[in-house]
Amino acid sequence: MKRYTQLLLLCLLLLLAACSGGTDESTDVVSDVQPVTPVAEAASSTVNTEQTVAATVVPVTVEYDEDDLTVNAESADMATITLAGDSVGVEGEGVTVNDTIVTITAAGTYSINGVLNNGQIVVDTQDEETVNLILNGVDITNATSAPIYVSNAEKTVIALADGTQNVVTDGASYTFPDGETDEPNAAVFSNDDLTINGSGSLIVNANYHNGIDSDDDLKITGGTITVTAVNDGIKGRDSLAVLDGTITVNAGGDGLQANNDEDVENGFVSIEGGVLKIVAALDGIQAETQLSVSGGAIDIVAGGGSDNTAVNSAKGLKAAVDVTISGGDITIDAADDAIHSDSSITISGGDIVVASADDAVHSEDTLVINEGNLSITHSYEGLESDIIIVNDGNIHIVSSDDGINVTSDDVGRSESAAADKYLEINGGYIVLDAGGDGLDSNGSGTMNGGVVIVSGPTDSRNGSIDVNGTLVINSGFLVATGSAGMAQNASTASTQYTVLETLSSVQAAGTLLHIESESGQDILTLTPVKAYQTVVISSPALENGTTYKVYIDGSATGTATDGLYTDGVYTPGSQVSSFTISSILTGESTSGGRGGGRP
Repeated sequence: MKRYTQLLLLCLLLLLAACSGGTDESTDVVSDVQPVTPVAEAASSTVNTEQTVAATVVPVTVEYDEDDLTVNAESADMATITLAGDSVGVEGEGVTVNDTIVTITAAGTYSINGVLNNGQIVVDTQDEETVNLILNGVDITNATSAPIYVSNAEKTVIALADGTQNVVTDGASYTFPDGETDEPNAAVFSNDDLTINGSGSLIVNANYHNGIDSDDDLKITGGTITVTAVNDGIKGRDSLAVLDGTITVNAGGDGLQANNDEDVENGFVSIEGGVLKIVAALDGIQAETQLSVSGGAIDIVAGGGSDNTAVNSAKGLKAAVDVTISGGDITIDAADDAIHSDSSITISGGDIVVASADDAVHSEDTLVINEGNLSITHSYEGLESDIIIVNDGNIHIVSSDDGINVTSDDVGRSESAAADKYLEINGGYIVLDAGGDGLDSNGSGTMNGGVVIVSGPTDSRNGSIDVNGTLVINSGFLVATGSAGMAQNASTASTQYTVLETLSSVQAAGTLLHIESESGQDILTLTPVKAYQTVVISSPALENGTTYKVYIDGSATGTATDGLYTDGVYTPGSQVSSFTISSILTGESTSGGRGGGRP
């Protein structure tokens, strides 16, 4: 029986990941451990760090005023508006009434209660101060226009009084004064800045178009808000910011949206907290410029979920310029990309679980993962971008095609490598279950640290590793199993020993694979989840001049995580081969993917 010490290796690799970008706390824990770097003859190349810096995007920041955060219910000059079906009573100044149309003409605080049949609350002021509308239990309907309409105001705050339920319902068609007018177009509509706060509830039934819509900035800092809309659920043209609250949206268009495409400083969405549950026929949350998530709990179903095929854009989180995730609990089930940006994506925290009928995380230019937990349970391709950099994080990917894919400009997938496209792994823990290529780069690839476990394809048209340029491995732990038809090794420019071992026959899924030195030092004990014939392994534990034995079957005790055993005892099965390391690469070698490196 052979006792293996894979746990010590993983501890070493965690140190390498911590040094590359972990927190101070994790670095302190392992500060007494010194990493061991294997010496490789003719390995004069140094670790390439010049490509680790991605384009910098100015972070989204939202400022909240006092009236955004508090309900102004103690105002001495507060007016009271009592809705009584087809009539309205008013106590106080700043209000005019015309039948069932209530118009607020001055800044101040207004408490509104009761039922209004086919009427409207209009805010139309010239003041440079805030209008505070306290909804104290209202039910307002309007068959031909917006039940709440802010025509003009410096700023309006809708406060949901504690313990109250407030309902706003519009009709299926609006009446406008002329053919050129198309606003208001939401059940709650504002031409200017709008904030919703408080601890009560608001139910919006939007039968015409949008649910809640502001042409300027829209902030939500509290309340329980439920929106059902035939088009977009909640929309702020210049910006949409959620600090707190419980928000449920069922939308025939986008769930949440900011759509200003005329000003690069606007058109952003910021989610800092709250509980959001979104079901949208189109995108879950869409920003014309930047989308930032730093907290909160977000649950999105877009386009009917990953069991469907999207005809129109049905993405979970989507932005034209940048998506930044630094925190929050995020669950996405999307018929299109789960997380998408037309330019850049940065993930620096959060617990993210996604399923997608297309790409799980797709960026047109740059995708950087610094920290966080990302679990992709279903996807066509897992991570896709021109540039992919993983500095840290816990990443699990299940894909029907490529697990990680650095894209090509050529849709026909040219054999040549794209010079400006690359994959770089500096740390983290990555597990791939890919029906196509596991690690696929139409440019180059570099691994400077981390742990990567690849369960690659079972057919000969793909490989567990497929890099059109060079795959340079300088540090870290990599094991990749898969079919033999397109198997690929690392590049001779690597500084860490790498082995490509091809077995004489295909092994069934779950067949234990073990590699150890002649002296009994454990290198690998793994139970692949799919059938395999090749294994690529790169490890700091591999040594020049040493002979290693390859076993299949047998048994193992200890702890298996993602098929990889980290402690315990291996009882040998059948030795099927052996190899001796005499250069930086052992086994078949190729400088490029597609068509190269076939055993």
